[in-house]
Amino acid sequence: MGINVLVADQERAFADALAGRLEAESDIEVVDAVQVRLPGLSLTERKSADVLVLDGDLPGEAANRLCAEMSGRVRRTRVIMLTSTSGPARFVQAFRAGAAAWVRKDESVEHLLRVIRGVVRGETWLPPVEAGNVIRLLLRERDRQSEADRLLAALTPRERAVLVCLAGGAGDRAVVADHLHISINTVRTHLQNLMAKLGVHSALEAVALTRDREDWFRPDDV
Repeated sequence: MGINVLVADQERAFADALAGRLEAESDIEVVDAVQVRLPGLSLTERKSADVLVLDGDLPGEAANRLCAEMSGRVRRTRVIMLTSTSGPARFVQAFRAGAAAWVRKDESVEHLLRVIRGVVRGETWLPPVEAGNVIRLLLRERDRQSEADRLLAALTPRERAVLVCLAGGAGDRAVVADHLHISINTVRTHLQNLMAKLGVHSALEAVALTRDREDWFRPDDV
């Protein structure tokens, strides 16, 4: 059975040329070649594909958004980010969005074909020369997260409750006070204390430490 491939790139000529080259392979069928330019564009209405070769140089977070959309539970398409640039932070963001591989546009088509066939077998690929940088980045992120966890654990239940309210979108101290049935002055005191414990200078910095920590929020926090 052949591998169904969808090609999506900012440049129509590039998408068509790549699709034509891939189509020449006996085990690959290109289901579509799409020009993607608008950040809000969706690919879910396109034909189902085993592999999406996606332009990773789309502006903003468009590439990662499309990657998450296509590699999710419904589509389960294996996504290959095809880019002209690279970097460990971009690799990590792409793989967290669900990418299966990262290939530079200056690589040969033969290399891309090996990656396409590999991801269909369940393989994950990134440039070997970048593997060490990615590992070091992940280790630094782990260390920062461990330190943030240690600082958050030092908060009192009331300080924690104030921070939970702020993280939930209650930007006004009066709203926090009303929700917790305490005075605005008490909210201010708790906020000053928790900021000092966390070593931050603003409520926004404090809230940032709770990002991606869904298990940190407990029903009895508010």
